This record gives sequence, C-alpha cells and structure tokens, in this order.
Amino acid sequence: MAETTTPTRKGGAKAGKGAPAEGGQSKKGRDKTAPAGALDHEPKAAEGAPRLRAHYLGTVRPKLSKDFALANPHQVPQVIKVVLNVGLGEASKNPKLLDAAVDELGAITGQKAIITRAKKAIANFGLRIGMPVGATVTLRGARMYEFLDRFINLSIPRIRDFRGLPNRSFDGRGNYTFGIKEQMIFPEIDYDKVEKIHGMDITIVTSAGRDDLAMALLRELGWPFRGETPVRVA
Repeated sequence: MAETTTPTRKGGAKAGKGAPAEGGQSKKGRDKTAPAGALDHEPKAAEGAPRLRAHYLGTVRPKLSKDFALANPHQVPQVIKVVLNVGLGEASKNPKLLDAAVDELGAITGQKAIITRAKKAIANFGLRIGMPVGATVTLRGARMYEFLDRFINLSIPRIRDFRGLPNRSFDGRGNYTFGIKEQMIFPEIDYDKVEKIHGMDITIVTSAGRDDLAMALLRELGWPFRGETPVRVA
C-alpha cells in the first residue's frame, strides 16, 4: 500500500513557539489585565449623572439661555474643569510634607495628584530647576461635578467666620480663582494625620468667555457669592 503523506504548510513552517495559539491569537496579542488598585481615569457615576450636572442640564442651561438671549445652545456656558493647586516652598527640604499634600489632595478629590516642579532657578530662595514645589489636581467630568457639589454643601459651611466668596476674582475670560486658608474644611481630611496646615488655590475654568456670563453660571449652580443669598440646588 502506498504511504499517505500529510500536506505541509508553505515554507515548511511547523507549529511551535511562533505559532499562534488556539483561536488565532498569539500570546503577545492577548490583552494585559490592569494591575490591582488601578485608578479609573474616566470615572462614571454609580447611578445616573451627578446631582449638580443633572441640575445644570435641567434648570441652569434653559435659564441662562433665556436670560442672555442665547439662540445657539453651544453659546450656553458650562464648567470645563476645576484645578486644585497646593504650593509648598518647604517641599524640597521636607519631602514628607509633599507626600502628605499629595495624599490629602487624593482624599479630597478622589484622584491622584501630580507633583509640580520649579521651572526657574532662583538663587535667593535656594531653588533649582526641577525641584518639587507643590502638587496639583485637574478634575473633569463626573469627578468635577461631584467635587463642586461636596465643596458647596459640605466644605464651605465649615469655614470659620464665612461671609461669602469674593465676586471679583474673575480673570476677564470667565475663569474664577479663589484661595482657602486651610485644608481642614474638607470632611475627608483626618485631623490626627495632618502634618501641616496649609491652604490651596482653586480655579474653575468655564467656557463663558466673559465674566458676567461666568458669574451667572456659578450663581445658578449655588455658588455663595459675598452679599448674596445662594441658589438652592434641589
């Protein structure tokens, strides 16, 4: 009887190390699993949209469009991002303070902070290029709205002798910047674990392009301006 031979692949390739695994995918092409405890860079609310965003879409947008006669819906301003910045001049000499500030910003915002470094060398301050000088966090989307909601309703009432936030802190292009004196106003901060009391700057960037429109936007979101009764968000 004649022997039957099995056909070989063109080029004589044998199934071995370089051959694709079952299902046509090689080991290199498999998806790598994310490490445990990795942060979600695009967070989503657990159930629906954040409360402040729902209030903005349902109440604030129609009111601003009517009050300012904005025919195009793209002209209605919105909050783009919120930036929290902590400056620590002693960070280069005491790294423990910088680590504590990074952890505190992470607890306040739910997002890991990044370390800011000096861009100029100043001999009088003993500062060299690249030395750590503080930490910053930029919030967008769901985390941004949830931070603003917590800040307005939980943190601001904890400020001592509070008489309202300044209404002249706009930069002429619809962005609002203000400072707080101590991080203890945030309920996420544990007093026993605080290394040093420090303040921070908070900037709210909007798409308004002018100050009066940005001020109206923040007022409708419940911002407590000095000398005014804040709007209550349902």
